[in-house]
Amino acid sequence: MFYHLFCECYRHSLIVTNVCLSTLVRSDCCMCGEARCSFFPPCSVSVIAALDMEAMINTVKGWQENPVKFARSHGVSLSPEAEESNSDKGIHILIVEGFLIYNYKPLLDVYDKCFYISIPYEECKRRRSTRTYTVPDPPGLFDGHVWPMYLKHRKEMEAKCDRIEYLDGMTSKEDMYNKVYESVQNSLLNNL
Repeated sequence: MFYHLFCECYRHSLIVTNVCLSTLVRSDCCMCGEARCSFFPPCSVSVIAALDMEAMINTVKGWQENPVKFARSHGVSLSPEAEESNSDKGIHILIVEGFLIYNYKPLLDVYDKCFYISIPYEECKRRRSTRTYTVPDPPGLFDGHVWPMYLKHRKEMEAKCDRIEYLDGMTSKEDMYNKVYESVQNSLLNNL
């Protein structure tokens, strides 16, 4: 099964990411995401054309073919149970994370579960203003480009994907983690 944006490599491993790039990560997971696997060149990633989505699809396909080998090649320490299992046994969950992952149809076609962490404008602007970038944001970038592009991509995402579970990014990471974990666990139990 392939659970998007959230539950990555192995049984009970869970990762959640939002549009503002804050991630709930368990140390026993490997990530597949826009900012983690070099899917974008050194240019603006505010548009999907700036991302190498084919590379991301190929990474996902590599995981689908052999999740155990994928985890090992990404430096994930596997439990003894996972080490002994082959690709057809056990529960293997991949997390794909990023802010344009619901805007690319080939990726949408492989997701079993979709989560989206949402925060209001004021909080998003505050969080961005606390980040340190090699090249600082020029004045007005957030209001003139970042937020309008977010709204544009979110509208496109909502038109393309009707199975997104929204999470309140203003709640604690633990609360969001628990909600995603419970949702994924329920889906797994319902599909046994």
